[in-house]
This record gives sequence, structure tokens and C-alpha cells, in this order.
Amino acid sequence: MTSTLVDDATALSGIVDVSRETVERLDAFVTLLKKWQSSTNLVAPSTLPSVWRRHIADCAQLVALFPNAQKWVDLGSGGGFPGVVVAILLAGTKGGDVHLIESDQRKCAFLRQAIRQAGAPAEVHNGRIETILAGWSRPVDMISSRALAPLARLFPLAEPLFAAGATAAFHKGLDFEAEISEASKYWDADLVIHKSKADSAGVILEVRSLTRKLAGSAGASS
Repeated sequence: MTSTLVDDATALSGIVDVSRETVERLDAFVTLLKKWQSSTNLVAPSTLPSVWRRHIADCAQLVALFPNAQKWVDLGSGGGFPGVVVAILLAGTKGGDVHLIESDQRKCAFLRQAIRQAGAPAEVHNGRIETILAGWSRPVDMISSRALAPLARLFPLAEPLFAAGATAAFHKGLDFEAEISEASKYWDADLVIHKSKADSAGVILEVRSLTRKLAGSAGASS
């Protein structure tokens, strides 16, 4: 393994066990991300020097946290976090399947190239989340979303998938408690808070079930 890949693999140490092949796929994804970043804003430029810790490791922990989840729907996939990372880690796993929902056509083009290059079990859906999920009929184990919207907006977007029995894993930062408080005005949610292994200030908010308190009062969609 080259020195660069050793450094990359080290970023995942203690978070998730991956093969050399997986690290190489992730490394190719990072290279593609940096190439596209010059023309398409995929991540905050200030995070590029620490992309493995800030983005790859932060997203990879989901697979370790939910090892039995095979069918994923990623809301607002953007630069591929966490959807593409999860799909790469599921490559070669029987039944692994990740659906990436993104409204920006340029970002969708990037996502399609990324999953094609990685041979990852994923599909890109270009459109608004509420429109795509309105007719959703495929099985879903886990809903993911990172840096898309506060819970008061995420919950109504993801509601069709919760109704079908899915669980959610949402990346959240320091203000997660305020988000929970605001969303609880309109929703009853069974929540489990997991401290992030990659971000000392972050959490993974597991939402095991979700129901409306008052019909029609669940906040705005994106």
C-alpha cells in the first residue's frame, strides 16, 4: 500500500474496518471530488485539506454503526456525503443498494460518474425529494442526510420512508438539541444519540420511528 493510501486508511482507523480495495476506491472518489470541486461547489473549500477526516471518515462510520442496513436512501446527496461513501463501503455486499436524491443536475452528473468509477451499488435520482419520495415503493432500511436541513424540515421530507418502516441516521452538529426541541413541537420521534467517532462536536442522530402530532403542522418542506 502506498504512503498516501496508508495515510488515507489511517483516517478510518477505529471507525470502520475496510479492505485495501475499498480504500483505493475511496481514494479515487476523493481524487474525482477534487477535480470537480474547481467547477462545482461540492464541499466547503476549507475542508479539502482534511477531506478524509472531515468527510470520508465522518460518513464511513454509518456503515459500522448500522452494519445490517443494506437498502439506503440518501437525501440531498450533494457531493456524495454520505451516500457515495456508504455505497463504496457496501460494494461487494449482497443486497447492498443506495439511492442518492439530488436536485442539482450538475451534482447529479458528478454523483453518477463517482458511482460508475467506483463500481458502487447506487442509483442517482435527479429531482426534489418530496416529488421523488411521493411515489416511492422500493424497500428501505436506512435514511441518511448530512448538512441538508434542520430536523423540522427533514422529518416531513422523510415521512414517506418512515411510514414504510425505515430508520434514519442524520449527521448533526452542536445545535442538535435545539433542532430536536423545535421538531418535537410537531413530531413524536424515537431518538438515539450516537456521539460521532470522526467529529468531536458532532452526533449521529438515529431516528427509529416518527409520527406527526398534528396533521398539517409539520413544518416546511425543502
